[in-house]
Amino acid sequence: MARADVNRSGEMEVFARVVEEGGFTAAAKALSMTPSAVSKLVARLEARLGSRLVNRSTRKLQLTAEGLTFHERALRVLADLDEAERAVSACAVPRGRLRINSNVPFGLHHLLPLVPRFMDLNPQVQVDVTLTDQVIDLLDERAELAIRVGPLRPSQLVARKLGDSRMALVASPGYLARRGTPAHPDDLAAHDLVVFNFARHCDEWPFMIDGARVCYPAHGRAMVGDGESAARLAMAGQGITRLSIFHIADDIVAGRLVPVLEDFNAGDLETISAVYVGHAGPLPARVRAFIDFLAAEVDVDWPMGREPTSKRK
Repeated sequence: MARADVNRSGEMEVFARVVEEGGFTAAAKALSMTPSAVSKLVARLEARLGSRLVNRSTRKLQLTAEGLTFHERALRVLADLDEAERAVSACAVPRGRLRINSNVPFGLHHLLPLVPRFMDLNPQVQVDVTLTDQVIDLLDERAELAIRVGPLRPSQLVARKLGDSRMALVASPGYLARRGTPAHPDDLAAHDLVVFNFARHCDEWPFMIDGARVCYPAHGRAMVGDGESAARLAMAGQGITRLSIFHIADDIVAGRLVPVLEDFNAGDLETISAVYVGHAGPLPARVRAFIDFLAAEVDVDWPMGREPTSKRK
């Protein structure tokens, strides 16, 4: 049992800040402490726990396996403490830095356009956004919230569904004028395709033909590692690509891309989710406020009132 005079939450807060800032000096500055005091506190914590939490060097601070575990649990405890205090506070409002990670297409087309309004509504929140098409570890990247597109792998992350977006084949008007518009999936063999260069759960393009689902191999001259590059190459006339409507809806409405083979669309959906660390329960007010804001504002479906421009009979 811990001694009564040990401020365990204070130790956790200092340790979490050391990890967040990447070192003792930066943490000390953020906490208005001396580097020596921070170092001694972490050393005292390690002695009490009987485990080394960080490997120290002049260039880099690295967490041990025990440090990673303690850091994860400490963040949960501190978040619960924050939530407990705010739950009984008359001025419980979202505040602090909100670290968000998103893939590039959703970030560019949906997330970033909404950030200014969220910040106007929540003036005490600082928003820190990172866009990457790599699936990151939220703890390693110190992100509180991530946007994931597609099926979620089993994990300890909690997910809130933001919507479903169907897939579509698209090409630029210039490409279709030059090469012709495919009338049947068999016609794709004579077309250039823009495809992905990484392993996916399905490397084929599905279609509904005479009531049956048929998959066609997707091989192309142009290969890319992310959806934004695929969309840009398609708009540049390099071929037909397959992307989620949430990504390309504006380009379709503006006429930069044209859906093709819509009569054979298999209706596949990609789920967009907001995920965060921990089990369902109390969240920092800033995280909860942003998730609620996204759920209310994000529309990832086909633009209402508009049919695909290339739908054929």
